[in-house]
Amino acid sequence: MPTPRSSTYGRGGLRRALALLLAALATACDRAPGGSPDAAPGGAAAEASPSDLDTGTHVVLLGTGTPNAEPERSGPATAILVDGRAYLVDAGPGVVRRAAAAASRYGAEALLAPNLDIAFLTHLHSDHTVGLPDLIHTPWVLEREGPLRLFGPDGTAEMARHLTAAWAADIDNRTAGGQPFTEGGWEVEATDVDEGLVYEDDRVRVTAIRVPHAGWTEAFAYRFETADRVIVVSGDTAPAEAIVEACDGCDVLVHEVYSAAAFATRPPEWRAYHAQAHTSSVELAGRASRARPGILVLTHQLLWGASPDDLVAELRSAGYDGPLAFGRDLDVY
Repeated sequence: MPTPRSSTYGRGGLRRALALLLAALATACDRAPGGSPDAAPGGAAAEASPSDLDTGTHVVLLGTGTPNAEPERSGPATAILVDGRAYLVDAGPGVVRRAAAAASRYGAEALLAPNLDIAFLTHLHSDHTVGLPDLIHTPWVLEREGPLRLFGPDGTAEMARHLTAAWAADIDNRTAGGQPFTEGGWEVEATDVDEGLVYEDDRVRVTAIRVPHAGWTEAFAYRFETADRVIVVSGDTAPAEAIVEACDGCDVLVHEVYSAAAFATRPPEWRAYHAQAHTSSVELAGRASRARPGILVLTHQLLWGASPDDLVAELRSAGYDGPLAFGRDLDVY
């Protein structure tokens, strides 16, 4: 690979101002902040205020989508902001631009592209990783100064090597073609992890929890412990007792779900797959009741014609009476 030279781009305030301006342009046509705490009547939870994301711990839904190409939902990606630093979970389609939109909407510098430098993959399905080339290369072009640190199941490091090699011509051009660039910003420090503690710094401890997901020998949920909150992000998973144990009264449980009622209309071969790969509204209701999160945030919602209100009603009918939110892109909790 090429040996990078020093960048001649400006630093500090000018760079941040330009990045925020670009982010504002990217989100100019976005919808107003949403995120009702409960998509059906009767919800008592309140969404966390996004007025200051530079202090404390916050969850930002960058993408709540599925493999379905829904224009209003980007691919799976969640940001955990801890005292002004962003830790990403998954890298679905549109991850960097969604982060830019959130940076503009909430004034969160941690989500500006040059600051996106650490991510955790739940598993290697394409809808959770197809934004990874974007996460590797776009922040470097926009002056990320160090490598992307990437953690995930077996195969993560190999995927990162292939993606770097696939963009070798781009890297050669930018480092040898006269364009200013930062040293090392195109590199990836990728680590294949096992369950247990996988990362720790002065802000957060991150634990990987093994979960069942059809066909994968390794798929993980992640638990983030900070000074003020505990966050659990399920990734894609069939019903998992390990998530109940990992949450155990956590502040926020971000969990995937599908409509149990609409599931009955699916072809038999798809029902067989989804039963091993994902969690129904009824199954989630029981487990969330025992996990007792401060708020349950639904993501990666497979609706198959059901509405958000329908999905929430299914969880309520199945007995979950805790705080509940139907997550939408750019919601904050």
